[in-house]
Amino acid sequence: MSFTSKIKSEITKQKFNKIEQISLLSGIIRNEFLEDTIRIQNENEDVARMIFNLVEQIYKIVPKITVRKGYNYNKNYIYIIEINNKEELKKDLSIDKNIPDDYIIDDDNLVRSYIKGVFLAKGSINDPQTSRYHLEILVDNEEYANFINELLNKYSLNSKILKRENKYMIYIKEAEKIGDFLRLIGTTKALLYYEDIRIYRDHINMTNRLNNCEQANVDRIIQTADSQIKDIELIKKYGIELLSEKEQIVAEYRLKYKDASLQELSEIISLETNQKITKPGLHHRFDKIKKLAQKIREKEQPNDWIF
Repeated sequence: MSFTSKIKSEITKQKFNKIEQISLLSGIIRNEFLEDTIRIQNENEDVARMIFNLVEQIYKIVPKITVRKGYNYNKNYIYIIEINNKEELKKDLSIDKNIPDDYIIDDDNLVRSYIKGVFLAKGSINDPQTSRYHLEILVDNEEYANFINELLNKYSLNSKILKRENKYMIYIKEAEKIGDFLRLIGTTKALLYYEDIRIYRDHINMTNRLNNCEQANVDRIIQTADSQIKDIELIKKYGIELLSEKEQIVAEYRLKYKDASLQELSEIISLETNQKITKPGLHHRFDKIKKLAQKIREKEQPNDWIF
């Protein structure tokens, strides 16, 4: 069972009072008309059963339900629920217009119930374990897409709209906001699973970033040391005495400890010579060595050097 199917099945097990059931059905059935029949398709057996039971309980209508094999890759079963087009049901659910009447979403509980219905009918969330973070609700009307987008953003979910061929996709891509959506619709089991995976992936990503950062630091240390060694070896060709006594000491230790960082080298020199030298002090001496090496490279003849 997909992650989306688990979320939808969890919604169907929640308790709703009669008013909330109406808002829920309104979100599911909106504008699903075929001539004189309301026709709803869903791949989730629990959702199909819930729609059937709610319509029968609230409106005393027995829907017709058909099951057929799907044509998608997984060949899931598709449950088709058909309801004779009753004017009472259409008006009560406010499903014969692009935007439902205010009473459908009159308070926070009704808004949440409506959003649950919309998700049951048109929504999906990628499994965080196998794919990127992505939630989408696909509708066929721009005005309705804007309406759903506004409902979601009342809860600061940062949803956006993208036109996809002849449909409109309301989507959320931020991992934290998708978790907030699962809180909004009250799917605790799905939320715990999602957050466990998200925390694990964040931990792995942070570890990778730290490893990359550490490797980058190592690379910089190696590159810096290699550059300093080249400068020293160039100067040695023309006489190490061109350096001051203090600079000769750090040059000697750099050639001796080729892979050491400046911090490590400062500690080694301080320990072995009993002369305290800090990392900034070491950096200053290497800077003078570098400038001398640059002057040597700029001049073709030693007699032209100016120090």
